[in-house]
Amino acid sequence: MKRILSTLIVCTMFSLPCQADGPQAASRILADALDFSQDPTLPEVEAPTAAAIRDAVNRGIDFLITDQNTNGSWGSPTRTKSLNIYAPVPGAHHAFRTATTALCISALIETRSSNPAATKSLERGEAWLLENLPALRRATGDAIYNVWGHAYSIQALVRMYGRHADDKALRKRIVELIEMQYDKLTRYESVDGGWGYYDFRYEAQKPTSSSISFVNGTVLIAFAEAKEIGIEPPKRVVQRAMDALLRQQKPDFTYLYGEYLRYQPMRGINRPGGSLGRSQCCNCALRYWGDTKITDKVVKNWLYRLYVRNGWLDIGRKRPVPHESWMQVAGYFYYYGHYYAGLSLKLLPEEQQAPYQGMLAKLMLDRQEKDGSWWDYPLYDYHQPYGTAFALMTLDRCLPVK
Repeated sequence: MKRILSTLIVCTMFSLPCQADGPQAASRILADALDFSQDPTLPEVEAPTAAAIRDAVNRGIDFLITDQNTNGSWGSPTRTKSLNIYAPVPGAHHAFRTATTALCISALIETRSSNPAATKSLERGEAWLLENLPALRRATGDAIYNVWGHAYSIQALVRMYGRHADDKALRKRIVELIEMQYDKLTRYESVDGGWGYYDFRYEAQKPTSSSISFVNGTVLIAFAEAKEIGIEPPKRVVQRAMDALLRQQKPDFTYLYGEYLRYQPMRGINRPGGSLGRSQCCNCALRYWGDTKITDKVVKNWLYRLYVRNGWLDIGRKRPVPHESWMQVAGYFYYYGHYYAGLSLKLLPEEQQAPYQGMLAKLMLDRQEKDGSWWDYPLYDYHQPYGTAFALMTLDRCLPVK
């Protein structure tokens, strides 16, 4: 019965429709071409003011404060519906809650709120993470959502390390926890290098999951941030993840959804519109690890494309079924993709960032909910806090440098 269930999940999540053939399809392919030898011609955008951005950020912080669980975490396995993705209890929800809480901690640290309630909320979140992170494991042989919790916890711990510069004992504990996440990510690394979040092949002790491009990018960025504070990740694991990511890179710096689609490179999900939410992350990860092919012009052209072709992502936003939208885009890529766009724009010289900051900020402010949150995909009760955290960190990178 479990094997039948796994097969149905694969069909629901990854059985994606093929693209039409013929002259119209060919013309669309040509239209997708980008010229990475020059900067893009940017559209005229009425950029939000710094005051408007700060107001939106404050409303988002207020939402996180009120949405926090009594134990200090964020998110829960409530708001259930028949369309929820496969999440075997309890392990899958441990992973979702850990990743969501880590993102909220990072957002509260980055936004530097002077609100005492925000500080208290942050302290409660940190305490929860320090206590519960060591217990995070793979849920079942086929569900490896814990890789998200390990990656985003590393980023949260890096920020906590900077925030607690005067507490040597806590810093020592943080370093130990980061090294523990290295060990877990080594343990749950795919046999092909990199990481996936399902293993529907053999459910072996060493996952036989297909390497997934954006999971590799997410983990590599977390590794790079930890390396910046002197905690070196395992070199062999980094190199294998880089190799797996490069195997999924196309000449236009789009990326396959996963390595299992390597023989279908022009499937919609692997085209620029389908890759729009993950190209930012993958390009940023490779640049962080010294790939000189990811030039400033590549970064700029993909930031430009994210804005002018935002409809490919936006039409999938809030749809309850993964990959049901055009180009097989899933809603949960929306704020994820814009967060990594925010990281990407910071790769550019400071004097060249403003136009891209304006485009990103406008997208975020236009989509803020009435309660101050942002959300893109109904995932139990994790979607509002994780969407809000992503959006807050995006907006923080859209403010002028003081």
